[in-house]
Amino acid sequence: MSLDPENTIVMETTKGRVVIKLRPDLAPGHVERIKLLAREGFYDGIVFHRVIDGFMAQVGCPHGTGTGGSSYPDLKQEFNAEPHVRGICSMARAQNPNSANSQFFIVFDDARFLDKQYTVWGEVVEGMENVDKIKRGEPVRDPDSIVSMKVMADAA
Repeated sequence: MSLDPENTIVMETTKGRVVIKLRPDLAPGHVERIKLLAREGFYDGIVFHRVIDGFMAQVGCPHGTGTGGSSYPDLKQEFNAEPHVRGICSMARAQNPNSANSQFFIVFDDARFLDKQYTVWGEVVEGMENVDKIKRGEPVRDPDSIVSMKVMADAA
């Protein structure tokens, strides 16, 4: 599989490398936000604050609690028909459908009940076994984190 470096995220976590193929065809606004924040180093050092076995690993809160986002405005939802299955990257949000900002989650197993209610913007294409190793909890004690998250085009 050939990856477009401009639409690929390389995320180094405390459990290893995870490569995410971005899907601007599904959610152009969300992909732009993820790339912008990655390029600013926003995600570097941020913890996986909510990790539920058999469901998903959530990350992207600057406070490490699930209560915060970036300094940018919230995003308008871009719900799509892409199924929430293993390896899918989708945007976390509050009750308001247009409240996604910087937090996202990676799905461990089928979570089809989320379909068309959360914005899918990417999928793990390498390193899902490392996502599987992330420490579980709600909240997580001594959580794993993103060491660095970069757009592949910039990492060369």
